Parts: sequence; structure tokens; C-alpha cells
Amino acid sequence: MQSAELFDSETVFVDVLLPVPIRQSFTYRVPRHWAALASEGCRVIVPFGKNRVLTGIISAVHGTPPEKYKAKYISELMDEEPVVTTEQLWLFQWVAEYYMCYPGEVMNMALPSGMKVNSESRIEVNPDFEDHENLEGFEQDILSTIEEKGSVSYADLSKFLDEANVNKLIKKLIAKHAIIVYEEVKERYTPKKIKKIRLTKKYASQAAALGLIEELETKPKQQEVLLNYFSHISMDELEAKNLHGIDKVFFKETSSSSLKTLIKNEILEELEITVSRFDKIDPDDLMSITLTEPQQQASDSIMQIFADFQAVLFHGITGSGKTEIYIDLIEKVLSSGSQVLMLLPEIALTTQIVGRLQKVFGDKMGVYHSKFSDNERVEVYMGVLRGQYQFVVGVRSSIFLPFTNLGLIIVDEEHETSYKQFDPAPRYHARDVAIMVAYKQHAKVLLGSATPSFESYWQAKNGKYGLVELHQRYGSAKLPEFVLIDMKEERKEERVKNGFSQTLLTAIEENIKKKEQSIIFQNRRGYAPYLNCEECNWIGECHQCAVSLTHHLYENTLVCHYCGYTETVPKVCPVCESTKLKSMGVGTEKIEDDLQEIFPESRILRMDLDTTRSKNAYQNIISEFAEGEVDILVGTQMISKGLDFDNVSLVGVFNADKMIYFPDFRSAERAFQMITQVSGRAGRKEKPGKVLIQTGGPGHSVLQYVIENDYIGFYEKEILEREGFNYPPFSRVICITVKHVMRNVSHKAAGLLAERLKKYLGKERILGPEKSLVERIRNQYLFEVWVKLEKDKLNMKAVKQYIREQITDLNTEKEFKSARFVVNVDVV
Repeated sequence: MQSAELFDSETVFVDVLLPVPIRQSFTYRVPRHWAALASEGCRVIVPFGKNRVLTGIISAVHGTPPEKYKAKYISELMDEEPVVTTEQLWLFQWVAEYYMCYPGEVMNMALPSGMKVNSESRIEVNPDFEDHENLEGFEQDILSTIEEKGSVSYADLSKFLDEANVNKLIKKLIAKHAIIVYEEVKERYTPKKIKKIRLTKKYASQAAALGLIEELETKPKQQEVLLNYFSHISMDELEAKNLHGIDKVFFKETSSSSLKTLIKNEILEELEITVSRFDKIDPDDLMSITLTEPQQQASDSIMQIFADFQAVLFHGITGSGKTEIYIDLIEKVLSSGSQVLMLLPEIALTTQIVGRLQKVFGDKMGVYHSKFSDNERVEVYMGVLRGQYQFVVGVRSSIFLPFTNLGLIIVDEEHETSYKQFDPAPRYHARDVAIMVAYKQHAKVLLGSATPSFESYWQAKNGKYGLVELHQRYGSAKLPEFVLIDMKEERKEERVKNGFSQTLLTAIEENIKKKEQSIIFQNRRGYAPYLNCEECNWIGECHQCAVSLTHHLYENTLVCHYCGYTETVPKVCPVCESTKLKSMGVGTEKIEDDLQEIFPESRILRMDLDTTRSKNAYQNIISEFAEGEVDILVGTQMISKGLDFDNVSLVGVFNADKMIYFPDFRSAERAFQMITQVSGRAGRKEKPGKVLIQTGGPGHSVLQYVIENDYIGFYEKEILEREGFNYPPFSRVICITVKHVMRNVSHKAAGLLAERLKKYLGKERILGPEKSLVERIRNQYLFEVWVKLEKDKLNMKAVKQYIREQITDLNTEKEFKSARFVVNVDVV
């Protein structure tokens, strides 16, 4: 709360952070009746511009009016207590400054959608309107309807008219001053409520209840309702449990009119209570974990090293039991009274790990990810704020939750690119933001991975992070056996069918016979990368992006994976009308289809973005596979992340070469990580595992390091190349993408920006402009300028400020006003 002196002054002003791409906050005036309640961190609804209504956060309360404009009044104070903490407001500013975006963009992404308001246009009759004679008959009917209802929305009018006619009619009625259109503001979050029934106080004793049953002997239907109540709350428990009542749904089978009569006669009463959207966990169902000796040693080492380092990198091989060590550390931190956040890279990964963690931590744990509804995310957010959840598991956006007493942040699979947000802004990296959050709250950070990012391993090797390594799998499990399949030789000997080598097909067949499970990995979804005409060589292409359309067989569509454009698969070639259309290349959908044809009796499932769009899709697929109902799971990189299945003894990598030879300086690192991670799904318990990798270059160094499980050797080789070319971790890379509908404008703007940066920073630090890997997306041409900045040699703040100034300067030029400059700091 603010000081009494401020409230006694003539006016109270607040600076409000708004979800707009503008650097400063905006000052608003607070009406006197809210002056004592307006606090930093409270939500307000404010007018913005001519017609917009926005939800903002108060960032400061003061008595100084703005100099350049007249302050408008806030429309609504939504909270009596702050819902955004001081730590969060600091974080919004830091992320905006570091990642070169706007604080409002950070706030907009950090707050669940359900905590913002939306405005709906409503229509009411103008009270001063008297000229009814000039209205047409239908207009008068509509006006009478509006008058009868008080006010109506556009949707209400649409019941009488189609959309085009609604807009036309409204314009005419406004012109005649017959109606007023205004914005009604609604909060999106609605708590979940259930209706309950209980006995009124008069009958809430055993003696009174028994007497009541006798009184109702002549009214059997009412007596049946009452006896139904006592079947859920016995006479012995009545005085203790009647206060809470029973759910109204339990009366579905009884007479509804009799229930209403009992309520009317004040024998029963109906009440409505707010409940959580999340299921309660019985404390008796909770379990504890016991660490093996190597796990205990690793846990103890981490705790010891935390005494000297804020961040520790935990390098534990696949299947070493990192989750159990996390649980041990979480229990220790929670017992000290501090909060814990555990970040996971993908919702698919949360599905299995969350189940294991809930068995240990029960209702103390909250889960936060984008597949939850708006209301569910608000409940977790507010649960953290109010102290209900001391421990949260979630994806990258969880780093912005309102923690005030963090003791530990765990970043599992810290190497994953899923921690980096690409679009829209802020383009932050949750792992790096976690380091700053921990610094601000004096917490510790544990980065865990079987294949650490080179950036994190380099920091550990150079004394910035602590380092703990665990090179032994849990229990008696052994690392899988690797087999490299030379596809050139397989093709020579005609041992390839639909892209599968005979070696891999034989291994799958043997696994099915043994009733063991197999995973087939291909990092491309869809049926095939593109559709091709064999006569004229036509290829289906997106009309908005410079890419081919991916063929999805089951939906019979061609889809652009960049802009979402979809069209039906043509029956004949659109150019030459030939019927010889052929799917080229292989995606997960085609692999699933081919395997079903080769092994018709087998049960095959696919896990990729197309099959996991709904809320419970991940859980359903993982549950079916874990329960042994599926023989083969086909998937993209989703299946490489931390999933643990007892019966998987075979992993097949369909095509390793596309990962290794991708045009990116991190391609070798990514290929090593992805193949190692997916291989780690095999042989995690007693059954020995086997990994078959199909490749055209079995002698490639990346594959050799993978089969030898030699991360350190691979790191030492690659880090020398990175240093030679001054790539991360030896530098910071900022990628600036220029977008415009005209190719020449985009290229020219990128060129001018590059020239200015070269003059300021030197030619050796600037790469480009070069067209993006995909040159056109959503009808905009993309050109990139890369800025490579050595660590600890330049003033990063000054460099970023200069880049901002040059972008602003170019955007003010008439030719480049509509050009977009997208800045991606620490591009991955």
C-alpha cells in the first residue's frame, strides 16, 4: 500500500505497463475511490488510443502528472492486492533489455490469457432518440428488440441477420442516432463452481433428521430425496459432515420437483462453492524414493558444489536416473521452506515425469503448460502467488510465474532448443533467464542433461558453473548396442524397401516376436516432404512461402508447415493434368503407413505435432505405449526427450544424414544430441537395448562419437572449430531478420543495416545480408544480418542500443516504413 501523504494529495497517478510494442509505460490518473487501493503489481483496465481497452499492470504509484499529454483515468482497478510481484516487474524489464524487445511484450506473454480482459462491442438504444418515423419497418423491429433486452451484442444481432447485413444495419442506425455502440469489458477467468445440497441448520442433528424422515412418510418422493442424502452422509457423521453437503449431481436419479419443494420448505438448502480444476491426491497414495549409491553420491556432490557455485551442470548419461536425484534435491529444498521450479522442454516430457513427481509431492506440486485451458493456468499462477504450490513443474513460460522465495530451479534436458522462444517476442531462452531469476532471488540452478549444450559445458569447464557427472545407468541397465547400417551398400544389394533396410526390418520383426517394443525415429512429420508430377515435374508449393507443401495422406491435404496454408491433394497435375502424382521423400506419417503394410498384424502409433494437438493426446499415446498395447512407436524429436519405457529394446533411426548435414554451425552438436537421446530410450531396464542407425556415411565422426558414447571427445573436437570461427560459446550472436513483401526492399534495408553495423563494429563482426534458409514466408521476403560479438570485449548494452537506433532510423525512412526488423538475441 502507498503512503497516506500521497492519498491526501490532490491526485494519484500510476505508471501502467501495457501489452504494446512501445518502450515506455503510460501514466494514468486514479479516481479518488481507488486511490488507497492502487498498488504496484495490480491489474488495471485502461482506455488506449481511440477505441481500444487494454489490461495493464501498475509499475509505479506517484503524484506527478505526465508532461507531454493529459492523463486519462483508469477504467477499472481489477485487484485489491498485487498479482504481479516486484521480482516479476524487474524480470520484465531485464528480459526486454537483454532480448531487445518491449516490456509490454514480456508482460503479455508472462501473464496467462485468463488474467487479461477482453472487450465486447454492445449496442443499446440512444435514450435521446425520438425520430421513430424515419425508421424503416425492419429497423424499428430491431430497435424494439434492443430496447426490450436493454442491450445486445453483435452476436445477438447475428441471430436475426447475416454478418454483412449486421454491419450495414448498425451503420445506418448510428447515422440516424438511434443506437449507441459501446465496449463491455469482461474478465476471461471464471472460477470453477459446483452446486451442493445440505440440510438446513434446523435439521442438522441426528434426532431432528430422524423425526423429519417420519414426518415425510406420507410424501414418499420427498422422503426418497432425503434418504438419498443420508446414503452419502450417514446419521453418525451428520453433525460433522452436513456443513459441506454433497454434490447436487447425486440427486439426478430422484425427483427434481421434490428436491425443489424441500429447498422451498427450508428443509434442504442449495449452495455454490468454488473448487480447484485439478484433482486432489490422497496423501495415503504418496510414495518415497530410494537412491542407489552412485545417485546418492551425485546428489551429495551437487549440494556440496552449491556452496561455491550458483549454477551446477549435472551431466548424467541416458538412463542414469536423473529424475530420482532431482526428487531428492527438491525434497531437501522444500523442507527448508523454499520454493522449487522444475523446467521441462516439452509438454510430451511433462506427461510422464509429472505422473512420477505427483506420486511423491501430491498437492504441493503445480503443473503449468500451454495445453492447459486459460482458467487452469490462472489457477496455477494464483496458487503460486498465494503459496498453495511450493513446487511447480512446467515448460519455458513457467519461469515468469510469481515466485517470491525460490530456492532451486532445475532445468532438465537443458540442451533442448525448445527452451528458446522464436515467435512472437520476447525471443528469450528459458535456461538463461533461469540463471538471472536465480541471481535475483538468491536461488540455485541445476542444469541437467545427458548431452549438455556446448555453451553450458564450456561454462562448467571454465569455472563459471559447477560440474557433476554420472556415467552409470540406473540399477543393472546397460547402454544399448549400436549398429550402423550403410544404406549405400543396402541399396547396391537391393535390400531396401520403402526406405527401410532389410537389417532394420528384420530387427523389428524379431522384436515383435519377442513381444518387445520398438521406436522408429524420423525428424520430419507428414506423409512425404512434397508431391511431384512424374510427367512435367510439377511440385506442390505454398503460394505464400518459398517451400514445398508437405503431403498428409490421412487428411488428404497438402500443408505448409511455415504459414499453415492447406489445400486438398489434386486428383490430377494442375499443370499437365497427368494422373502420375507421386509422394517424394519420407515423413513420420508415411513411415507409419509403410510399417502397417509390412507388419499388418502389429499395433503401430505415431507421435508428432499432428497427432498431439489436443490436451490429452500426449498422455493417451504414452499410456498406450507404456501399457504394452503398441508394438511400434513412430515419432519425431518428441520421442527423444526423457521418456522412460520398460519394454523398449529396439530404436531405429530412419535417416541420420539429414540431421548431420543440415546447414547450421550447430548441426553436428544437434545430431549428436538427438541421436544419443533417442538411443537412450532403448534398454533402460534389465532387457538389453539395440540401436540401428541408417546412414549413407557410417564413418562420419559424429556417428563414431555416438556409438562410443564419447561426449567429452566430441566436445573437445568441436569446441576447437567453434573457437577458430568465433562462434558460441566464444561469442554472442544476434540475428536481425528483415521482412518485406517486396524482395528488393527487404534486401536493400538489410544491406543498409549491415553497412552501418560494419562501420560501427568492424566488417569481421558482421555477416550478411543473406537470404534466409526459407526466403519467403507469408508473402514476406526474409534477409538476415548476423552480428557476432566476442564475450567480455564489448559493451553489449551500447551495441544493442546502437542496433535499436539504426532500426528506428531505417523505419522512419519512407521506403522502409513497412519493413519489419526482427531481432533474435542468442540465436540457437
